[in-house]
Amino acid sequence: MGSKYTKRYTEEFKRDAIALVDSSGKTVTAVAREPGISSESLRGWYRRAKADRGEGQPGEPTSAEREELRRLRKEVREQQQTIEILKKATAFFVKESDR
Repeated sequence: MGSKYTKRYTEEFKRDAIALVDSSGKTVTAVAREPGISSESLRGWYRRAKADRGEGQPGEPTSAEREELRRLRKEVREQQQTIEILKKATAFFVKESDR
């Protein structure tokens, strides 16, 4: 279970940590230990950076694709809510017109 207080790292810090993994030849865990980063956090940053460079696992989405997916899911949720509201309004007005 995650900590109640999560650290926020700047994009520059993340880029530097990823570059250190690439250039040092050390494992992600060894690099994470030095500045006190969670190895799982650094591993996730590294995996996403590789995917963005086209070096990730087949089918792994890039950051741009993940952002587009997030935006589209939000849009679908909003449209579903709109449809539900319109269905209820239609049912209300059909009932009112029958009186």
